[in-house]
Amino acid sequence: MRLVHLSDLHLGFRQYQRLTPGGINQREADVGDTFQRAMHQIADLAPDVIVVGGDVFHTVRPSNPAIIRAFRAFSMLRTRLPDATIVMVAGNHDAPRTSDTGCILRLFRELEISVVDSKSETLTFASKSLAVLAVPDVPGIDRPLLLPPEGFKYNVLLMHGEIAGVLPAHLASAERAAIEVPITSLNADAWSYIALGHYHVYREVAPRAYYSGSLDYTSSNPWGELREEREQRIPGKGFIEHDLRTGAHRFHPVAPSRPLLDLEPIDADGMGTAQVDAALRARIDSVGGGIDDRVVRAVVRNVPRHVVRELDHAALREYRRRAMHFHLDTRRPEPERRKSAGEGAPGKRATLPELVAERLQDRVLPPGLDRDALVSMGLRYLQQAEDAVTAAMPAIDG
Repeated sequence: MRLVHLSDLHLGFRQYQRLTPGGINQREADVGDTFQRAMHQIADLAPDVIVVGGDVFHTVRPSNPAIIRAFRAFSMLRTRLPDATIVMVAGNHDAPRTSDTGCILRLFRELEISVVDSKSETLTFASKSLAVLAVPDVPGIDRPLLLPPEGFKYNVLLMHGEIAGVLPAHLASAERAAIEVPITSLNADAWSYIALGHYHVYREVAPRAYYSGSLDYTSSNPWGELREEREQRIPGKGFIEHDLRTGAHRFHPVAPSRPLLDLEPIDADGMGTAQVDAALRARIDSVGGGIDDRVVRAVVRNVPRHVVRELDHAALREYRRRAMHFHLDTRRPEPERRKSAGEGAPGKRATLPELVAERLQDRVLPPGLDRDALVSMGLRYLQQAEDAVTAAMPAIDG
């Protein structure tokens, strides 16, 4: 009884400004192409069960091209695998926040796909002795006790949500799931398999409990995902094949349509403008196959603002012309640490604005977001909050 688990397709995801000749956002087309290849890989495997862990679309109201592409791909899958059981659960990107908005995933019921989008349901398939508890990521729903029904040989938990303590800080702070579950509440030993969605990097969270990860780089911080994949030796994006009878498990990589390239960071401490320009050029010239049509990030640390202003902007324009997107992420030197009381004269304690500015300087940013503008905005909001508190305080008589 072979099962395929995929999740976080994010069809309709848009990024950057480049368009295809047909007028579609290039990144939207890239993500759609990756999805289409994955669906053909799955069809070739001919599994008995396919579970989709949510975030099929990137928005509650996806574009017409995204809907058409998804419907055609799932139609192909149903045509090639007429006897396969397919179950789909809504993720936080799919689930409408108002009751008067229907969920777009219901469209796939026309293909005899079981769609669970508004409340948790236990689906049973007697011919396969299979039960699937499907838990969508919908605000305000009561999370059921995560235990399988009796009388079935194979029991699968399909859930879009966040397992407490699993997500890295950069993702947990950027995008929260409506459902957060303590890992002990999964009751992992009771299930044949637990298929999770929401986290975009392949990961085992308990015995037979996995996030399959996304099919392409569609999160707010793809660079953090690349780093995780390198550190965990995960071969990129893909989907899972798991045999419910034998426990055989395999991760199937799916090559992204648009490679992402994170250049080796440059430490510009003590460098002048010409040296930083030369280091950037050396990084780019060393890329096998070049940076053309790729999404590229270059991080330059410890570079003063005046050096950034004086960089070779003609060269930067060339990099941006060649790449599909080129993001220069410059980070100013950290403020010099003041001496502690045991190392001479006691220093002045950092102010709250200084601490906020320092944290924002260190934060990993998505491509295209100007760091100086972010710091300025953060300090402005902080000042507005302090002004509001001051205005709300009662006057104190002398």
